[in-house]
Amino acid sequence: MSIFYRLLLAILAFAPARATEPLLLAHYMPWYATKDVSGAWGWHWTMNRFDPERVREDGRREIASHDYPLIGPYDSGDDHALECQVLLMKLAGLDGVVIDWYGTSDIHDHAANHRHALKLLPWLKKAGLRFAVCYEDNAVKSLKNGDDVRQAEKDLAWAAEHFFTAENYVRHDGRPVLLVFGPQHLQWKFQLASKPLVFGLPHLAKQHGLDGAFAWPPVTGGKRIEPEQWRRELDSVYASKQPFIATAFPGFHDIYKEAGVHDSYGSIEARDGRTFIESLAQAMKSGAPIVQIATWNDYGEGTVIEPTRNHGYRYLEALPRSGDKAHLRLPVRLYELRKRGGDTAKLDEAARLLFESKAAEAAVILEGAGR
Repeated sequence: MSIFYRLLLAILAFAPARATEPLLLAHYMPWYATKDVSGAWGWHWTMNRFDPERVREDGRREIASHDYPLIGPYDSGDDHALECQVLLMKLAGLDGVVIDWYGTSDIHDHAANHRHALKLLPWLKKAGLRFAVCYEDNAVKSLKNGDDVRQAEKDLAWAAEHFFTAENYVRHDGRPVLLVFGPQHLQWKFQLASKPLVFGLPHLAKQHGLDGAFAWPPVTGGKRIEPEQWRRELDSVYASKQPFIATAFPGFHDIYKEAGVHDSYGSIEARDGRTFIESLAQAMKSGAPIVQIATWNDYGEGTVIEPTRNHGYRYLEALPRSGDKAHLRLPVRLYELRKRGGDTAKLDEAARLLFESKAAEAAVILEGAGR
């Protein structure tokens, strides 16, 4: 047994037992676009600096990230990629996702992001997973003369009608849970008939009168944040009297400075996986009803837990309800065989079995399909 897993077992052994386990959700970015699916490489793979058409000697495309997806750079509108991701989440024991949502406008790539989010929802439902949304209020920042507020009102009304009414939408105490990344631009005075519980960033939630706060990797000022500091800052959120959503994260290593976007926000070292294990243990014993992992796939900020060429399945295997390691690898195998043009009937049957949690039976089919 590796040092990584011995540490994981030791930390979780000392975590106090809870009568009810918190919901474990991963923050999900739906904003990736590739040339073969969308017709062009999206900004989040290029940041106007990197060229994914350039393939390096190790076979990796040049992308705006220090990490590299195990399945390669993907399109968030590709059903094969969505199937793979959702099955990975299911087999790893996640309860669902928090979708990073920029609303319904056609500003920048927001319309494509919205379409991708909607394509994800049927896959989540098929897997029995739940979802919430995190509204980016900065999405309307470029609008003037009150159009920003009007667009936000339109976005939130759309969310109330279409997201909050979904049977697998995340609720707490009977109310839909809405996260707001900030609020950084808007004064939060929105009243919705659905009466969602609204959570914002810890340093902004109280001044906007929100219902609670959600913790996030506490990077600031372009500095490297040491474990003692991020533990202390998270403890201060968890000790507050305000309701909160706890967080776990693998680290933070953004590429913004190298991309010429802006200065780096700072960094949190992964420490060979220990940061994820420790922040997850801290979150699980915090008493929060929801733990949000930051993130499933923000490659630009280096907070990725989905399988990568850099770290393999390390973070998914560290989740408390993660299943058999061999079974956890099946969704990627399914994805690879689909991309190679494998027998559709056999692959569809393997997928059906995976969605029904019959991984051992699916493994037999995938083994035969790969010959």
